[in-house]
Amino acid sequence: MSLYLCVDCGGSKTSAVICDKSGNIVGRALGGPSNFSYLSLQDFRTAISLTISDALKTCTSPPSVDPVPLPPTGDTPFAAAWFGVSGIDSPSAIAEVTPTLSTLLGLPVGPRLAVANDTHLLAAPVRMHPDINHAVGIIGGTGGIAVSFRENDVGFDQLGRVGGWGWILGDEGGGFHVGREAVRQIVGETDAASVRAVPPQESVLTKRVLERFGLKNVLDILVAIHMPDPVATALTAETHPQFTLLREKRLSSLAPLVFKSAFEDADPLAIRVVQSTSRTFALQIATLLGDRDEHRPNLVKAQDAVVSFGGSLVGVEAYRKMILDALAELGHVFRYVEFVGDAAATGAKGLVASFATK
Repeated sequence: MSLYLCVDCGGSKTSAVICDKSGNIVGRALGGPSNFSYLSLQDFRTAISLTISDALKTCTSPPSVDPVPLPPTGDTPFAAAWFGVSGIDSPSAIAEVTPTLSTLLGLPVGPRLAVANDTHLLAAPVRMHPDINHAVGIIGGTGGIAVSFRENDVGFDQLGRVGGWGWILGDEGGGFHVGREAVRQIVGETDAASVRAVPPQESVLTKRVLERFGLKNVLDILVAIHMPDPVATALTAETHPQFTLLREKRLSSLAPLVFKSAFEDADPLAIRVVQSTSRTFALQIATLLGDRDEHRPNLVKAQDAVVSFGGSLVGVEAYRKMILDALAELGHVFRYVEFVGDAAATGAKGLVASFATK
């Protein structure tokens, strides 16, 4: 077999898509989180190995029920592979993980095994627009990051990047940022009400967050958020499953509640949260944009580029529009806007196309 594999490794899930040499998708699978920053090399290998094996099982007709061994027992079925990995942010990180992936797939280190940050998968849409050669990939999922690219004869040159620093340092625009801002706004409302000696204004979002943690008092949220890992032994998964989450997940898992409250219920507090996070994210993205000069040769002019979004949060059109509107207020309007709902599939097909010309 001559199969082309693309794996999108994110903070919430791993997506693997396999194409044949004609660009047809012949296998796919979803697995658990595989952000390289949050896992040991062994745990990262386990997560992607299980997902790729499951994807290979779907390549047969009917699909196989038996596990597909990795590394391959004989010749590798893969002609090429492309890994877009969240948490891979430096040449040293790529050098650390590449030999493991090479062994896992039976592919030699070299041009047929590409490893990069997951934003690189979002550069592909620039090939849909022959009048431009610049792209800005924006991921807003569990975390947030933006990277700019210039197309070359064989692929893409990375120009600049901003964000993607992890939940402790930032991840603006992503689920952690939205969840953290929600708690900040909720507690801030309570603090402000204390000096007015009146109850804070009722909020659908506040009610949902308190229910999420099984609490009655807003200030008890602070204990719930800061409770260390692992959780206290008095709390069990059966009675308090919300506290069994790691601290980062306790906040990032609030994002769906915020979006529901803002975009379905028009809750004022929730709307303020998404306005704040989208503006902050836009200010960060704007670092990549503008007119190039001798001091900043890697800036990208928005009107000469495509912006390509990927991730669960920016998959919500209303939130994506908020980010674009905030960028427009800063003077950055992109010529084209794309949303890549399946980055692994886009990457796999792009991988086939790139090798078809070689």
